Amino acid sequence: MKYFIGIDPGKSGAIAVITEERKILELATFSKEAYLKIIGLYSRLDCVCCLEHVASMPGQGVASTFCFGENFGWIQGALEANGCSYQLVRPRVWKKDFSLNDSKQLSTEACRRLFPDVGDRLHKTPKSKKDDDGLAEALLMAEYARRRL
Repeated sequence: MKYFIGIDPGKSGAIAVITEERKILELATFSKEAYLKIIGLYSRLDCVCCLEHVASMPGQGVASTFCFGENFGWIQGALEANGCSYQLVRPRVWKKDFSLNDSKQLSTEACRRLFPDVGDRLHKTPKSKKDDDGLAEALLMAEYARRRL
């Protein structure tokens, strides 16, 4: 069986793992412990990872840009240290596959259409009522990997 990993590396990023049949196996918001556990487990198996290749945006502060870059580098290091093959994919490239733009709302709607059984797993915490776009986009990137990589 082949596994597909999608990683949104942002501060409120997330990681998702799906199967060839689009079954959701893992879905977690950013924490180094969760990422290491998931990457460590699936890198031993037949997997492909889509890591969003993003850059700083105009208007971002120096501290937040540095923190973002540090997280991005840490994720790449975790993938490489575990021997997990990955491809960097720009947001405009993977989003084009789903006819998306920069709208986070459209990303969560597309995710719910493609993964109708996702339910409350798009909520950041059990008490949350709102879908988290980082979780949705991680799932969409895993689906992009399933389709393209």
